[in-house]
Amino acid sequence: MKKNFFLIVLLISYLQTSQAQNGLEKSLDDDNSKFTNVGNIGITITNFGMYGHGFSLWPKQPSCEYPIGSGIEHIFDGGLWIGGFLSDNQFGSNRSGPYVTTATVDAASVAQKGGGFEFTNARGSRVIERSSLFDSRFYSPYAISHQDFVSVYTDTNTTYLNGEVIENHTPLGVVVRQETYAWSYDFANNFVIFNYWIKNVSKKYIDSVFVGLWTDAVVRNTNITSPRIGSSFFNKGGNGFDDSLNIAYEFDAAGDLGFSDSYVGIQYLGGSVQFEKANFVSWQFRNTDDLVFFAPRNDNERYLKLKGYFTENVRFNQGVSPSQLKTPSNRSILISVGPYSQIAPGDSINVVFAILCAKKYGNEPANLDTREQKRNLFQTAGWAKSAYQGEDKNGNNILDPGEDLNGDGILTRYILPAPPKPPKTRVEISNNKAILYWNKAAEESIDPITGKKDFEGYRIYKTRSGFDLNFSQDLNKELLKVAEFDSAFNNIGFNTGFNFIKLNEPKIFDGDSVKYYYKYEFDNLLMGWLYAFAVTAFDKGDAEKNLESLESSKLSNAIKVVVGSPPVDDDNVQVGVFPNPYYGEAYWDGSGERTRKIYFYNLPSECEIIIYTLAGDVVKKFNHNSSEYNGSDIEWFKTFSKDGKQIMPGGMRAWDLITDKDQAVATGLYIFSVKNLKNGKVKTGKFLVVK
Repeated sequence: MKKNFFLIVLLISYLQTSQAQNGLEKSLDDDNSKFTNVGNIGITITNFGMYGHGFSLWPKQPSCEYPIGSGIEHIFDGGLWIGGFLSDNQFGSNRSGPYVTTATVDAASVAQKGGGFEFTNARGSRVIERSSLFDSRFYSPYAISHQDFVSVYTDTNTTYLNGEVIENHTPLGVVVRQETYAWSYDFANNFVIFNYWIKNVSKKYIDSVFVGLWTDAVVRNTNITSPRIGSSFFNKGGNGFDDSLNIAYEFDAAGDLGFSDSYVGIQYLGGSVQFEKANFVSWQFRNTDDLVFFAPRNDNERYLKLKGYFTENVRFNQGVSPSQLKTPSNRSILISVGPYSQIAPGDSINVVFAILCAKKYGNEPANLDTREQKRNLFQTAGWAKSAYQGEDKNGNNILDPGEDLNGDGILTRYILPAPPKPPKTRVEISNNKAILYWNKAAEESIDPITGKKDFEGYRIYKTRSGFDLNFSQDLNKELLKVAEFDSAFNNIGFNTGFNFIKLNEPKIFDGDSVKYYYKYEFDNLLMGWLYAFAVTAFDKGDAEKNLESLESSKLSNAIKVVVGSPPVDDDNVQVGVFPNPYYGEAYWDGSGERTRKIYFYNLPSECEIIIYTLAGDVVKKFNHNSSEYNGSDIEWFKTFSKDGKQIMPGGMRAWDLITDKDQAVATGLYIFSVKNLKNGKVKTGKFLVVK
C-alpha cells in the first residue's frame, strides 16, 4: 500500500474549498470531451470513471472507434467498479457491506443520471491532456505516453454538485486518480492503458476489495447500421475470455458481418498486488430472470459478480461454457481482480487494465470466434502487457538483476520499443550550399524491450525552396526525405551502405566537442531562403513480433538555416545587396511593411552598416557581428521562424526596410557604407527600392 498520494489529497482539498467558496454552484462538471486520437483507436475518456459516451456524442465523437474514421464502434459505455466491506479497524470490527461503487451500469441512456453513476468530481474539473512528444502542444516532461489523459474523482459524495441525490449509493470513501496512456507506434496504436490509483480517504478500513472494469461492448459498423435503431443494434454481440492473457472480449456475431471484422478486449495488466488470474463474468442487458446471466440489481449482487461468480458457485468454464457466450446477444462484460485484503485509511492500491481493439485474422467466416481469428487480438494484448511490465521482464513485480535498463534503481513501467537515438547534427552554410554533419550515437542505441542494438540506417530530410512562407505550418510534414542509407550486410532496406556519406576521419569543429562521422551536401540552394534540415535514424524492426521499423523524430534535431555567404574579411571582395532592385510585395515577403526584408552579403565578420538617402541623410545604422547575429531582430523571422533558432550565414545581414525613426522607407535609390571594424576599411554600394 502506498501513502504518497499527495496529488489526490490536494484535489480533495480543492474540492472542499471550491464547494465552500460557492455554495450556489450546483452544475455538474463532468468532462467527456476528450478522446484518444494519437493512434488508431478513439476512446472517449471522462473525469467521472466512465469511458465511452453511450453514443450521446455520436457521430461527432468516437465512443470506442477502431480504426479511427472507419465508423466501426466497439463500446456503448463502461467504467470502473470498486467493491468491499467497511470496518472500524484492521481487525474487521463493526464490519458492514458489501458496498460497490460503480462509474456506470446497464443504462438505456447515459444522459439519465441515477443509480450506478456514483463517482463525482470537483467544480471546474476537467480531463488533463499531456504528451511525451516534443512537437505536441500538450508536451510535458511528466507524460508517460504520446497521449496521456489524467483525471481525479471521488465516491465520497451522496449528491451531485447540483444537489441531485445519487441513488442507492453508500460511499466506500475513496478518491481515484485515473491516467490513460496511448501511443502512435503502428504496433501499439490500437490499445489504451488505464492506470488507476485508488486511495482510502475515509477513517474506516476497506476490506476484501475487488476492482474491475465493466463494459457494455457493442461491435457494429455505424456507417452500415445506425445505433439510433434501438435494441436490435445491440443484441448481435458474441463474447469470450482468455485466462492466459486475462482478456475479456466481444465480437460481432450476427450484425454487420464483413463490415465490422474486429474484436474489442478488456485486459487486466497488473498493479500494486499482482494477481495471476483475473475474474470474468457476463450478463444480458437488464435481465432479471435468467439464473446465470442475470444483471445485478444491488451491491450484494454486484460484489458477487466482482468476485467472478455468475451466480453462487457458478463461474466461467465451471458451469458456464465458452460456447454459451459466443451466441449473439446484448451482453455486458466485467473483468475484475481481488481480493486486496485491506486498504487502511490513507493507503492506496494500484490496478491497471487495457482496452484494445484488433482486426480478426484470416478468412474464416466473420461470425465465428476461432483461435486463429484471435491472433491479432492476442498479439496486441501481448504488446499491452509488455508496455505495462516495462523493465519487469518476468512480471514478478520486482526489479531483478539485469532488468534496470535506465540504471535508476526503480522498477520503470510503460516502456515500449523505441527508435534509435536521434543523431547530433550540425549544418555548415555557404553561398548556395549547405553541408549537413552528424555523429554516430544512434548506432549504439539499445532497444528498451529487446535489449539489442538494432540500428539499421539514416534518412535525410530537407524542406523545399520557398518553404519559409509556410513556416507557421507543420514542420514535420514539410520536411521531405531526400536520401536514405542503410546497412549493406543484411536483407533489410536498400543495402546501400554508408560509404557515400561517411568521412574518412571524424570532423571536430572549433568550440564543438562532438565528433561528426557523416556528411551530406546540398547544392544549388537559394541565397537568403530559410531551409530546415534533419537526419533521422531507423532500426531493423522485428519481423517475428510483427514490429515495423521505428524511426527517430525529424523534429528532434531539425536545424533551420538561411543559406548565404560566410564572413568576408578580404578588402578586395565587394559587399552587395539582394534583391536589388527590391520590389514591394516580393515573393518572400509576409503581409505588411514590417515583414519585408533585404540582405547585405559578403560582410566582414565585424562591421558597421549605414544606409543613406541620396541627400546624405542617415536612414538606418547598425553594427553586425557574424558570431552573434541570427536575424531575430526583424519581424520576418519572428513571424515565420517562430522560435528564433535559425542559423544565419556570418557574412549576411537582413534589414526590414524600417528606418531608425521606425518608419518604412519610401521608393528610391539608397546608398550604403560598410566599415570593417577590425581594420577601418570602408566599402560602399547602392540599391533601389520600388514599392
